[in-house]
Amino acid sequence: MNRPCINLAVAGFGTVGTGLAKAIRENAEWIGRRLGKTLRIHTVLVRDIHKNRSFIPDPDTAFTSDPETFLNTPDIDIVVELMGGTGLAHEIIARSLTMGRSVVTANKALLAEHGSELFALAARNHAGLYYEASVAGGIPIVQTLKESLAGNRIRNLLGILNGTANYILSEMTAKGLDFQDALAMAQAKGYAEADPTFDIQGIDAAHKLTLLIRLAHGQDYPFADLAVTGISQVQALDIALGGEFGYKLKLLAQVSHTSGKLLAGVFPAFIAKNHMLAKVEGPFNSILLEGNVVGPIMLYGQGAGDLPTGSAVLADIMALAKNPTTPNNTGFPEPVLPAADILDPMLSLSGHYFRFSVQDRPGVLSAIAGIMGNNAISIAQAVQKQTDDPAKGVSIVFLTHKALLRDVKKAMTEIDACDFIMAPTVHYRIV
Repeated sequence: MNRPCINLAVAGFGTVGTGLAKAIRENAEWIGRRLGKTLRIHTVLVRDIHKNRSFIPDPDTAFTSDPETFLNTPDIDIVVELMGGTGLAHEIIARSLTMGRSVVTANKALLAEHGSELFALAARNHAGLYYEASVAGGIPIVQTLKESLAGNRIRNLLGILNGTANYILSEMTAKGLDFQDALAMAQAKGYAEADPTFDIQGIDAAHKLTLLIRLAHGQDYPFADLAVTGISQVQALDIALGGEFGYKLKLLAQVSHTSGKLLAGVFPAFIAKNHMLAKVEGPFNSILLEGNVVGPIMLYGQGAGDLPTGSAVLADIMALAKNPTTPNNTGFPEPVLPAADILDPMLSLSGHYFRFSVQDRPGVLSAIAGIMGNNAISIAQAVQKQTDDPAKGVSIVFLTHKALLRDVKKAMTEIDACDFIMAPTVHYRIV
């Protein structure tokens, strides 16, 4: 069947770009039935024009290493940015939008840091800026928030948004590994980059959370204002001790609507073993939503990889090909979203896990309990663990009822200043 052709210009042809090209070829007939049009990768921008490639989209696909040639290629319908970074990728997206060309991107860092500017630019030029693949790979969370749950107020969003961190914590939990050994395994399996900083420090998850906040709440929450804590300091001992109380440790991203304000952040926290997110293992992602109309919904799937992420990119391309004249970029009619009304993270309320390394002497337990009581922290459970090395003292673990993070931090400062403390206090929230 002779169908109209949608010409794509793809910037970047690594893992995701190749996955996209494979998906377009493998499902060409099905895509044609869905769209009534044919997708064709017309031009590809690469860093090295001479590199041998295992997959070529089409015999007629033009490869170039010159951004100007790429940008000025005529007859392009949709630009697909898969390069990553915030330099050349920013220029390609901005100039394409200025030309009135719609853009599909998987670039969560760029959208988290420059999204307000780029969405406004897209609106001025009546162009689409779609980004399903930027959050949780193949999980259709962006479209779900923009369309399927558009009539809901999202009360709470809690997710595992980084597969690398989740794989590391899963291995530490299952095998008792220390952090460095679990990280090395993740790198050996290709789940972690040679430089894993963005993954293990929570930055990647924070980029994604910034985008989800815009979609779920229609407010611009600056990435720089997010409270972010990673997992590089996690110890196998705390994972094991938390397990004895019935908890698992996960790197969580959360935003909730509290007292008319948004409370958001990325942090490692204990969740009950029977919690749905506790069952998410390995490099998978999952997002738990609560809408005021629909109630709880959980989405689960692969958060990275060539074909899952390529599938999300393809979905955006097809959405723009179906409706090129009235794109739905942010899920809201305003070209610029209002600034978020942010609740101080120190006012977050939750249970807490503490591990104190102390000298084995009388009065220590009561002294710690007294300081916590003076800071409005109520103890729910307590246990003392002997260590094999007397020089390291003993470990005292407290689990508390709900308390303000502000009070917890104040109590920790006071406790760590006591002469019986042998190492800084270890603390995690219980969600």
